[in-house]
Amino acid sequence: MKYETVIGLEVHCQLKTKTKIFCSCSTEFGKNPNENTCPICLGMPGVLPVLNRQVVNFAVRAGLATHCRIEPMNQFARKNYFYPDLPKGYQVSQFDHPLATGGYVNILIDGEKKKINLTRIHMEEDAGKLVHGENMGNPESSYVDFNRTGVPLIEIVSEPDLRSSEEARAYMVELKSILEYADVSDCNMEQGSLRCDANVSLRPFGQEEFGTRTELKNINSFKFVQKAIDYEVERQTSLLEQGDKVILETRLYDSNRGVTYSMRSKEEAHDYRYFPEPDLVPIVLDEACVEEIAKTLPELPEPKRERFTAEYGIPAYDAQVLTATRPLADFYEETVKLHNHPKAVSNWMMGDLLRELKNDDQEIQDCKLTPQRLAGMLDLIEAGTINGKIAKTVFEEMYNTGAEPETVVKEKGLGQIADEASIEKLVDQILEDNPQQTADYRNGKEKLMGYFVGQLMKASKGQANPALANKLLKQKLGSGS
Repeated sequence: MKYETVIGLEVHCQLKTKTKIFCSCSTEFGKNPNENTCPICLGMPGVLPVLNRQVVNFAVRAGLATHCRIEPMNQFARKNYFYPDLPKGYQVSQFDHPLATGGYVNILIDGEKKKINLTRIHMEEDAGKLVHGENMGNPESSYVDFNRTGVPLIEIVSEPDLRSSEEARAYMVELKSILEYADVSDCNMEQGSLRCDANVSLRPFGQEEFGTRTELKNINSFKFVQKAIDYEVERQTSLLEQGDKVILETRLYDSNRGVTYSMRSKEEAHDYRYFPEPDLVPIVLDEACVEEIAKTLPELPEPKRERFTAEYGIPAYDAQVLTATRPLADFYEETVKLHNHPKAVSNWMMGDLLRELKNDDQEIQDCKLTPQRLAGMLDLIEAGTINGKIAKTVFEEMYNTGAEPETVVKEKGLGQIADEASIEKLVDQILEDNPQQTADYRNGKEKLMGYFVGQLMKASKGQANPALANKLLKQKLGSGS
């Protein structure tokens, strides 16, 4: 390509408070339209907002978790614009005095770390939601649901440091993980708790000046972030190669058709007429206050990954997968404490456990398997009570029912056969039933050993001790008896 892609993301994150930012209305998702409302969040004349202190605490935690400077004085402002789902005619946000500035998020691309700088993090209230007629049985009408109005958000604005859709996706994934670890949001993208606007532009390689950007609004999945940016890069490239200009505009992404389309023109910058919110005093955060909040932060994803590779000796890829969420990382560490073979635990979690969770669309904290049961099963493998093949059956039963591994082995008769006489009897029968293969092996076709092992495992229902089975097969096949 002749052009370099330049991307900056504005991520909106709903904070996990029980009530809204300026009133006591519930933030619970899924309520009947306009049920979670009051005169304050509906912008009735004469009402006064009261700031929810927990919003500030969560916002500071998010800022500290992303290495930001927490500003000692920050202030709310009125952002004036008209939209049907904005009842006051303005949004209470922050402008020239945001809560946090600077900061960064590290991402991994092709095994290399890249630093994505942040511009700012500020607090604001959410707007409502338009529900159009085709969803309400009346295609000629639109409705407004104000339940989201006043729900607390933080907006995390990155510098234009991203250079591809892959980097944008990696940034979103890492940011979501950080916010979940910091316990400031549930980051439920399907419910709109985490969504982003992507600013995308192209410029010739080597050019310092940025090209004309388009803003892709309200994207709520990692997959769609990547697909929307890819389409927009292709669209802008085509325009430039034809000698046309990219128009400064806001665009939406249609996930069904896989295209972006124009929402509104931005030929000239919006004048939101920001001014300080007269009904809210500035917020002063001294060092002691910030330090107290900092003490409550847990170990975050990046240092946890580094510790996992150093302390447990697992590959960086394993550490990346196992620290994707805090409950997953906790499950791993609890299991390793009980069965001190970190790589074996990692293999079972990254393979069987994550596969089952994905198939069931379930989170690890909600499944019936526990670290104690997984460690118990691994102990049985190490003791030779069951082999790896039988363990698959035991694992599936534990995952589905929550049964103890010993109980599964006992009730299903899955114990490993380690009695030499019993296995020898099976070997003799297999050699007797397969005279041609036995002769071929003894004439030099040693690859047939795999065939005999398979027959023995089939005859023993997978319960024969593999080491003993191989030993007896080699003895019998080599002796000619």
